[in-house]
Amino acid sequence: MTTPKPSIHDLLRRELDGTHPLVLIETDDEAELRQVLFDTLDGAVEHRRWTAVHGLVPTLLQGEPIEGTDHPAGALAFLPRGMGARRTVTVFYDLAAHLGEPRTLRALKEAVEWARSHHGVVALVEARGTAVDPLLGKSLAAEVHRVEIPQPTDEELEEIIREAVRGVARTRRVEASVRRSTLDAMARSLRGLSRRQALRVIKSAVSEDDRLDDDDLARVMILKRNACVDLAGVLEFVQAPVSMEQIGGLGRLKAWLAERHLGSADEAAAFGLSLPRGVLLLGVQGAGKSLAAKAVATAWKVPLLRLDAGALYDKFVGESERKLRESLVQADRMAPAVLWIDEIEKGFASASSMSSDGGLSRRMFGTLLTWMQERQSATFLVATANDVSALPPELLRKGRFDEIFFIDLPGPEAREAILAIHLGKRRRSLADFDAARLVAATERYSGAEIEAGIESALRRAFADGKRPITTEDLLASFAASPPISVVMAERIEELRDWARERCVPAE
Repeated sequence: MTTPKPSIHDLLRRELDGTHPLVLIETDDEAELRQVLFDTLDGAVEHRRWTAVHGLVPTLLQGEPIEGTDHPAGALAFLPRGMGARRTVTVFYDLAAHLGEPRTLRALKEAVEWARSHHGVVALVEARGTAVDPLLGKSLAAEVHRVEIPQPTDEELEEIIREAVRGVARTRRVEASVRRSTLDAMARSLRGLSRRQALRVIKSAVSEDDRLDDDDLARVMILKRNACVDLAGVLEFVQAPVSMEQIGGLGRLKAWLAERHLGSADEAAAFGLSLPRGVLLLGVQGAGKSLAAKAVATAWKVPLLRLDAGALYDKFVGESERKLRESLVQADRMAPAVLWIDEIEKGFASASSMSSDGGLSRRMFGTLLTWMQERQSATFLVATANDVSALPPELLRKGRFDEIFFIDLPGPEAREAILAIHLGKRRRSLADFDAARLVAATERYSGAEIEAGIESALRRAFADGKRPITTEDLLASFAASPPISVVMAERIEELRDWARERCVPAE
């Protein structure tokens, strides 16, 4: 039997009970949290709030500011003097912006010591992703207790959708006609947003045409992308208008993915199946690994989140690990979703060697492995890699990924499909060309190189009086730009040899 999740009020009541004298609450929606804190604490404990604008106020919502507490150090020093008979919770908003001042940091340390001895709480409320730990110093960073505010459940998101429609309908006529399956999908697509963010997304979708129907699902996804907070430039919401039909070849990979449709994760779980965890796509540059990652999200109709591994590293101690943890938490909140780590070897290569980064790469890699092993969410990981020699061996161990696919240079059938796809995108038909000669001429070319050759031939024809392109134009274009596989033949052969016994061919 599944234990029901505690409400946000129960959670805050427990986390602010005085067990932890210093608490950090990160939120995407301060206004909503402010009301929830008041509803939770009013009547149960003494409560105060501090902001740089008003100073210290003796209640969480209303009240006159206390004189001399505009400066955070003054407000923190006032806490023992202003203590009442009951336990006290004092909430500081955006205090991190002032912690660079030694006087404020010293006052915070003393306030925490006072709170510890009096069963009180100093609570810091910061925007999600704020770099707090480096500012707290070692002692307070080890002391701080983080509180994770739960996101709305699917049932709550459905009610938010209805509430948003009712809100718009108060001022004008609104038509709402959404199938049950679409309502479920719409609620799932709002995962990861706060209540206010979800309300804004649905109200925006309704306000565009005074309707909410099945066609709005795609629009909701776009609006959600715009509403999502970027986490320090690490996690990016990617638009992925790429379908599996736009990728030539990779038949075995496509079939494997079709059997594990993440959009039906709830039904699969009810049937007794475990959630698909992810794939590692190993292969030659330009062979379609990144394109496949985008197409997975499109086919499954779930968000695509790209983790920029190179942007994780930060000069401040502890910040790199925090960025990675926050990114993984955000990805889990948005589930079902596809998390794409492109060229994973570039972000974690140092984890497999004696690096000079003080063990940072190993710790980061350990954080990723722990998440891969323990996550319970419907977050499907797609990692791509070009250089297997740079990958830490632990990543390739059985069970890390559901499967490791090797994407080789396309064979004759795949090249014909790729030629047809890219000519079709440019309003040309392969039937108008000598397909056999083009397929033969593009041997050892990657999909990206075939597309580049077609584009080059079109540019020449355009410059030459916008004339129609011919087979000879395409052949000349391919001949003028030899494939990279010619230069890297030995390295590609080594990659094939390694993959032969360890990977499943994607084609």
